Amino acid sequence: MTDFAALLQPDRSQDARVLHVFDAKGFEAWLAGQGARGRAAVEAAQFKGKAGEFAVLAGDRPEEWSAAVGVKDAARPGPWDLAGAAAKLPGGTYRLAGGVPGAAALGWLLAHYRFERYRSEKKPPEARVLLTSEPAAIEEAVRIADATALVRDLVNTPAEDMGPAELAEAAERQAREFGAQVRIVQGEALKDGFPAVHAVGRAADRAPRLIDLTWGDPAHPKLAIVGKGVCFDSGGLDIKPAAAMLTMKKDMGGAAHALALARLVMQAKLPVRLRLLIPAVENAISGNAFRPGDVLATRKGVSVEIGNTDAEGRLILCDALTLAQEDKPDLMLDFATLTGAARVALGPELPALFANDDALADGLLVAGREAQDPMWRLPLWEPYGDMLKSDVADINNSGEGGFAGAITAALFLAKFVEAGTRWAHLDLFAWQPATKPGRPKGGEAMTLRAAWRYLEAQYRR
Repeated sequence: MTDFAALLQPDRSQDARVLHVFDAKGFEAWLAGQGARGRAAVEAAQFKGKAGEFAVLAGDRPEEWSAAVGVKDAARPGPWDLAGAAAKLPGGTYRLAGGVPGAAALGWLLAHYRFERYRSEKKPPEARVLLTSEPAAIEEAVRIADATALVRDLVNTPAEDMGPAELAEAAERQAREFGAQVRIVQGEALKDGFPAVHAVGRAADRAPRLIDLTWGDPAHPKLAIVGKGVCFDSGGLDIKPAAAMLTMKKDMGGAAHALALARLVMQAKLPVRLRLLIPAVENAISGNAFRPGDVLATRKGVSVEIGNTDAEGRLILCDALTLAQEDKPDLMLDFATLTGAARVALGPELPALFANDDALADGLLVAGREAQDPMWRLPLWEPYGDMLKSDVADINNSGEGGFAGAITAALFLAKFVEAGTRWAHLDLFAWQPATKPGRPKGGEAMTLRAAWRYLEAQYRR
C-alpha cells in the first residue's frame, strides 16, 4: 500500500516549489500584479486559471520554476482539485502559495495510488510531497486516503483471489491491527441461523461465510455496519449476460466500504461499540444452486419466494441485518452494490440513500455535501411494497413489473429492520468507469467520507 503519510508533511520552511492555485477571479487579480516577464510566461503557458488547467511557469532562472493549477473555487478546494497536478508534476516537494490544501490534500495523496498487484513491471509514481501549515489535518487526510485505498484494493482484486475466505482474511487483518474480535460462521454451519446466506452461497466450491467483527467498549453506543459481500455474481441460474459479468468482482464493494468505515472508526478510537457484519458468498451455478420459485428461510423467520436468483444481495443482507439488530444498535448502516436500477436513476457517481429516519438522512446528506462526497435520497415508498407480494411466501425477492427497482430492493431490506432502529441503506456502484484525476478506472470508495464525517459528528466527544 502507498505510504500516504510520507506525501503530506508539515511545512517547516523546507525548500519547496511553489504551487499557485487559482479560480478565474483570483487569477485575474494575481496576473495584474505580475511584471511583464511574469505575464509573458503565463501567456506562453496558455494558462487562464480555468478549472482543470495546469501549467509550469518559468522563473528568472531555470531552477526557479513554479506551477499553477486552475480550480472552480479557490476558497473551497475540492478533494480532486490538486490530483491532476500531482500526477503531472516532477517528483519533489511543493507548497501552496497563500493557502493550505484543505480537502484537496486527499486528491494529492490518491493521485499516487496504483493497483499493480498483477503487473510484471511495477512502476510506482514519483513521490510528490505536499507541505501544509495545518499539521493537525495531516493525520485525518492520511486515514481517509488509506481507507479509500483499502476499498480500491479489495474491489480491484479479481474474484479468483478475493473470495469469501480472502474477504474474511481482510477483516481479520483489520481486527489484529486494532484489537477487535472476529467470529466467522461458514459452510454448512450457516444453515442454523443464516439460512439465506447459506442458500445463496452453497453452489460455489468456496464456502460462504458470515463475518462478525466486534470492537470497543460495550458501554458505548452501539453502531452496526453491514456490507454486501458477493465476491462474484454470475446471476445464478438467472444468469447474467457475459458483458454484465465483466465487473462482477466489484459486487463485494459494499463489504469493502463497510470494512473501510470500520477501520476509520477503530483507528480514530471513536467511542462506540462497533459491530461489523459481512455476509460473504459467491453466487455461482451448480446442481445445488438455489432456483427461481424456491422458497427460502431467513434468520428473522420471514419466508422469501425467489423471483430472480440475480437478486441475491438482499437475501444475504437480510440475515445480517437481523443479526445486527439483536444487539439493539443505536444506528445501523448498510452498504451494497445492490441494484442496476439505482445506476439507471442516478448514474455511476451518485449513490442512492434510503433511510427510515429523516434526521439521519438529513445528517448524511449534509455530511456528504461537507465532505464533497455526494449521495441522493430516494424514498422508501411503501405503496411499492405491493410489487414484492408472493402467492406462496411472505415476500418475493424480486419486484414485479421491473419498475422502481432500487426502491423495491430497499423496501425488501426494510422488511428486516425493526421499528425503532435508525437505519440507512446506501446503494452504490463502487466503481469508477473512466479515469479522472485521482480516481483511476476501477474500484472506488463512494459515500465513505460522508459516512465517516457523519459518524464522527455523532459520536466524537
